[in-house]
Amino acid sequence: MSPTSTHPGTGTDLHEALSRILTDRFTCRQFRPDPVPRDTIERLLHLAQRTPSWCNTQPWHVHLTEGAATERLRSQLMAHVQSHPAAPDFPFPAQYTGAYRQRRRECGLQLYGSLGIAKGDHERTLRQLLRNFELFDAPHVAIITTEADLGVYGAVDCGLYINTFLLAAHSLGLAAAPQAALAAYSDFLRDHFGIPDNRRVVAGISFGHPDPDHPVNAFRTTREQPDSTVTWHTGSSEETAAGA
Repeated sequence: MSPTSTHPGTGTDLHEALSRILTDRFTCRQFRPDPVPRDTIERLLHLAQRTPSWCNTQPWHVHLTEGAATERLRSQLMAHVQSHPAAPDFPFPAQYTGAYRQRRRECGLQLYGSLGIAKGDHERTLRQLLRNFELFDAPHVAIITTEADLGVYGAVDCGLYINTFLLAAHSLGLAAAPQAALAAYSDFLRDHFGIPDNRRVVAGISFGHPDPDHPVNAFRTTREQPDSTVTWHTGSSEETAAGA
């Protein structure tokens, strides 16, 4: 079947729609306070539930806030962060080296540059870091958890779920911010939401309507070209000679 077939689930139109969503989506770091209607959130969740998973285990469970529950989380989490050390369920990266360090640095320079925060301004840098725990003023947050017994593959499946959630949010005119920072305080979240001991916190997602006029939402991160992240193996003699 050709790539331009009109068969449902294929075709140029779908490719262009997905390309646009992937290209236009961004991590929102300043939201408007107005809540998202419940029916819109339910549409988002139905889309996210289509995420593929290992043996269709669908290991994610989502704790989602709205209204006073978001405000309570925002205030209590902020107070906790300022008086307790981080303790994530999954270890954070040991270090960033090479290209990974460079990409992280570029993103940081763009973020702080958009806010006029100069390199070395530790006070304002810390203040922006703490904005994570104020949920960037979002009216909603989703805390994504996985079953402990499923180990790393349950977490990987939840990563797929998070990506689908982000794309679904964008397709509905919403914005979102995936936040590993929230998972750094898993014990607090477990107590706050009554999360069972057999669940592990993977990440949080703040979401709502973006503030289009805030400068922090103006910058966009770059992406590498596939040639720098993909190694082709064709079995040809030319490839063998080139790789020798």
